[in-house]
Amino acid sequence: MKPDIILKYFPNISSIQQEQFEMLWDSYLNWNSQINVISRKDFDSLYEKHVLHSLGIAKVISFKSGTKILDIGTGGGFPGIPLAILFPECHFHLVDSIGKKIKVVEEVSKAIGLNNLFAENSRAELVNDKFDFIVSRAVTALPEFMSWTTGKFLKTNNNILPNGILYLKGGDLKEEISTVKKTIKIFDISDYFNEAFFETKKVVFVKN
Repeated sequence: MKPDIILKYFPNISSIQQEQFEMLWDSYLNWNSQINVISRKDFDSLYEKHVLHSLGIAKVISFKSGTKILDIGTGGGFPGIPLAILFPECHFHLVDSIGKKIKVVEEVSKAIGLNNLFAENSRAELVNDKFDFIVSRAVTALPEFMSWTTGKFLKTNNNILPNGILYLKGGDLKEEISTVKKTIKIFDISDYFNEAFFETKKVVFVKN
């Protein structure tokens, strides 16, 4: 399966990146039959609902070389794996508390030749390192998620956005963010991608 939808929005990717995105299909098809990380009814929409959705973050910010990114609750590798393909000069650390899911991340990464990604079976609170950005795809309510990120940010800002959280969320966020005391900016993914799936999808940036 060719990831034409990725090329539609990221036409300047290299031939290596294009090949890596193409290889995701067979890799996930193989591992998903053993360890269910993507809903079976959703699998045909892998590139739209999982890969391109993850890359919504890349429309908000283009990470500079050397940027360190932590993906909390990565599941089968989203948004971390698509972002790691797109930003080969950055360093990605993917964590999930479920070991089977990290096994999938490791095997898919190996199959497509990613060498800028480290996967760890761990709870977010136990990760002992600091990062420029922490990303995730709606693993819990934002205030709870923020509590897992305390003390995990580098102090120096090197990107167009200051260091912080980039959180993929859908729907009405008013109530959820009403208790957050930090600076928040909400980006509508529908401003970047025109498929109906993205109509209510957002990238929520929370400044550290």
